Amino acid sequence: MNIILGIDPGSRLTGYGVVRQQGGQFHYVASGCIRLGTDDFPERLLRIFNGISEIIAQTQPTIFAIEQVFMARNPDSALKLGQARGAAIVAAKNAGLEVHEYSARQVKQAVVGSGAADKAQVQHMIRHLLKLSASPQADAADALAVALCHGHTQQSLIAMAGQARKTVRGRLR
Repeated sequence: MNIILGIDPGSRLTGYGVVRQQGGQFHYVASGCIRLGTDDFPERLLRIFNGISEIIAQTQPTIFAIEQVFMARNPDSALKLGQARGAAIVAAKNAGLEVHEYSARQVKQAVVGSGAADKAQVQHMIRHLLKLSASPQADAADALAVALCHGHTQQSLIAMAGQARKTVRGRLR
């Protein structure tokens, strides 16, 4: 069993989502957003670090997955997003967690089936896949999608490794 903490980083709002993976089944644990307000930027980074650290202490994840920086039109926004990711990653590493990174396209592909899906499609699929009574807030849904993306990716890698072993055994006979 794995408990996966997914993060959708942002410099004003950072989404988090926690799922428990048992075999091929995923179960909702928690989700929400760390609202960072309009404090000066270093204070917001500290809030991200402290918020993620608190979530880790409460939910005890075994794996940490985070969305990669995408190149936005505004380089300043991309730099701030990278710094927000850094604060979250340091919180994970400080807690001794493995860190896995996925592009937005990979996350959408894993959850919706299209790397070009919009936020509403991601929210709808997260509600459906995790059997939630309502759609989570958009940033929380994105974070849950990151967690599910990691789980699906690991399942695929394990399946491919199993196929490779069978092929090698078949050749050795």
